[in-house]
Amino acid sequence: MSEQTARESAADGRRVVVVGAGMAGVQTAVALREQGFAGTITLIGAEPHKPYDRPPLSKGLLLGKAEDSAFDVDFASLGIDLRLGVEALGVRPADHELDTVAGPVPYDALVLATGAEPVRLPGTDDAPDVHLLRTLDDAERLRPVLAGQHEIVVVGAGWIGAEFATAAREAGCAVTVVEAADRPLAEALPEEAAAPMAGWYESAGVELRTGARVERVEPGAVVLSDGSRLPAGAVVVGIGARPATAWLAGSDIALGKHGEVLADERLRTSAEDVYAVGDCVSFPSARYGERLLVHHWDNALQGPRTVAADILEAGTAPYDPVPYFWSEQFGRFVQYAGHHAAADRTVWRGAPEDAAWTLCWLREDRLIALLAVGRPRDLAQGRRLIESGRTLDAGVLADPARPLKEAVAG
Repeated sequence: MSEQTARESAADGRRVVVVGAGMAGVQTAVALREQGFAGTITLIGAEPHKPYDRPPLSKGLLLGKAEDSAFDVDFASLGIDLRLGVEALGVRPADHELDTVAGPVPYDALVLATGAEPVRLPGTDDAPDVHLLRTLDDAERLRPVLAGQHEIVVVGAGWIGAEFATAAREAGCAVTVVEAADRPLAEALPEEAAAPMAGWYESAGVELRTGARVERVEPGAVVLSDGSRLPAGAVVVGIGARPATAWLAGSDIALGKHGEVLADERLRTSAEDVYAVGDCVSFPSARYGERLLVHHWDNALQGPRTVAADILEAGTAPYDPVPYFWSEQFGRFVQYAGHHAAADRTVWRGAPEDAAWTLCWLREDRLIALLAVGRPRDLAQGRRLIESGRTLDAGVLADPARPLKEAVAG
């Protein structure tokens, strides 16, 4: 019997349970089948809806340009037992059981893919006109708000805040964005990258108030800490997200300082036979020399392949991707790849006041991250250069007329 056949034979009777029916969970179940897993797969989701993709929630679905974003996956034909509307309550690793509202579910391997949940604005839990944008139900509640062209206050000038403000303006709403920091995307990008984006708000007809904190929300208004009152038919909160892991309390599965599941280089947790993937987990990156917590779609797409291969004992390589995400805001296509924290210099391709430009972060003349605005070719070539780790000529890199790949030294 070959080694592969032995693995497949041993896997025939195994039970894999995946908690979370978003991108990471669905892709884990699909990857297991694609890689030859013949055992039982149970996919458990807390929402009652058929599993769906999240990016369209802040774009086409919100504006009524798309009816749904359900994944095109035939779960029945793949032999995946899909259980929706079932909330996970806890894990008992010693017993190899997952506790849910529908009762315990035994497993041989468990995959945590519960994603992240939005941070709420304190004191607004019961406010009827305060909205979040994370789920399909959230988007459905917001559609009539946009259709009614209400005055909207968006709290937070991060990625979600900018995308929602873009959609609201397209719908004809008056929009004010309130940001506690001194610039948009203050937590995600350094000042030189984020500062040019402030002008995008004004050009789109959106009022951006930085250095402003919300004191309270009243019927029809948002009151700032300086006493200012902003008229608001609706308030949309986009002040960040945190791993949805509170339900793991008492499980002895190790969590990090942000509440994320701590996994190793193959996305295995501290508990035997328990894995974690997607927005709820951090993993060590040899490429960047630190642990990464990546809240983006591409991470939820790539990680499942590693998890599936490890469950099948296929000798998979460590999980060490080049992080990637994209955003559409105020008529611009914004893409980011890499992780810029350890950069020792930056190089601009084009000027920040231009319609299209790229900012590159280097460490020891090697590209480690880039932000491309309206330059998708730079992103595609730059991502490959980050993966290769090749030395670059900064002078060539700075010429936006030359393909980025021509900057390879030697």
